[in-house]
Amino acid sequence: MSVITRFAPSPTGFLHIGGARTALYNWLYAKHTGGQFLLRIEDTDRQRSTPEAIAAILDGLTWLGLHWDGEPVFQFARAHRHAEVAQDLLARGRAYRCYCTPEALAAMREKAKAEGRPPRYDGTWRDRDPSDAPPGVKPVIRLKAPQEGEQVIADLVQGEVTVGNEQLDDMILLRSDGTPTYMLAVVVDDHDMDVTHVIRGDDHLSNAFRQRQIYEAMGWRVPAFAHIPLIHGPDGAKLSKRHGALGVEAYRDMGYLPQALRNYLLRLGWGHGDAEIISDAQAIAWFDIRNVGRNPARFDFAKLDSLNAHYLRAMDPDQLLALLIERMEKDLGRPLERTAALRVAAGLEGLRVRARTLVELAQAAQVYVASRPIRPDAEAQKLLQQGRDALAQILPKLEGVTDWTQAELERVARSRAEAAGLKLGAVAQPLRAAVTGAKVSPPIFEVMEILGREESLSRIRDYLAAAG
Repeated sequence: MSVITRFAPSPTGFLHIGGARTALYNWLYAKHTGGQFLLRIEDTDRQRSTPEAIAAILDGLTWLGLHWDGEPVFQFARAHRHAEVAQDLLARGRAYRCYCTPEALAAMREKAKAEGRPPRYDGTWRDRDPSDAPPGVKPVIRLKAPQEGEQVIADLVQGEVTVGNEQLDDMILLRSDGTPTYMLAVVVDDHDMDVTHVIRGDDHLSNAFRQRQIYEAMGWRVPAFAHIPLIHGPDGAKLSKRHGALGVEAYRDMGYLPQALRNYLLRLGWGHGDAEIISDAQAIAWFDIRNVGRNPARFDFAKLDSLNAHYLRAMDPDQLLALLIERMEKDLGRPLERTAALRVAAGLEGLRVRARTLVELAQAAQVYVASRPIRPDAEAQKLLQQGRDALAQILPKLEGVTDWTQAELERVARSRAEAAGLKLGAVAQPLRAAVTGAKVSPPIFEVMEILGREESLSRIRDYLAAAG
């Protein structure tokens, strides 16, 4: 039997990071077993489901590289099929019509609470004659669930979990307006899509027992379940926005690469020895859902930054340059001029060894596209104030350089520093501040070579002229 997994998000918002990991695990397990990875959009909440959210989910999965097989299934469009199954259960005697009014249900809950019992439906209409139904009340259809025995889930992650049937009441399958409930829709869709493995967050574990009852009532094969622990923040608390519970598009905007995010999410709850850097091919070969841990994983931005830095350094230069220029043009709101783009390309290797994200890379690359006069930041201003004389003294030496190379520029600066009894930094740091506007940059003589003679000298002259 071929493995079929599915990812089934609700389009009521962005594709959050926990959902992305669930999708990744489903995708990997399907790839590992040579099976299929399907996508279902659970859009039955018509008030909260939006086309924008659907687009964000599809875009997020595509950016992450988690490509699904076939066309997405939209749950709302299958409502007639869900209702058909409810009617089938009714005809089989495995479901019944319940005519309890909202007031009767509220009284039932209050009574249970007063008696110290869980507020479950008490089966009032389970074996009652429908002729007793009050006039004008549209019934719901409830599952006639077994009242004895137990439901056992041999969960591939959590292990064997058991719940007594007496703890599960007769759940609603079809509302009084004829619309299906989530529990029914999920089971029918998973059955019709031939899903063999339901891999999802462990917040759905309690649902699995009720859903299993529907499978058994219909005589359908029950899929294997794997409920993965949720992601927590570094402090062990439930993941929130301050921890990183953001949409996938936010991570893209923060400058993370999809391959780095895949690698990071893979390691949030699963591992293969001491391996940290894991390629897609290795992940597919090694991944088994049974090896996911039972304890919540903790989100750590420092580890994600470290992984992303690795992938930035390892990425094909042409691909990285294309991403960098795209990012810079987005930030600038205009295309880069050809000269600026060539400078960025020439400086890429020196830039990427220090960057952790595309955002940091784009910020560092501003040195090659900045318009004159350069505006030094506060720390650069201090360096310039302290080193103004050194800058004024090195300028004539630099103006005499004809071989405008990194090595020659450093030789001239070192010679000038030694003649003045200074260390190289006393000359190089003011140069850096004047040319780049910052205290930190790629090697200053490399920057000056890439900028070229006229641009570098002009930036130094601009500062000296402004400083009087």
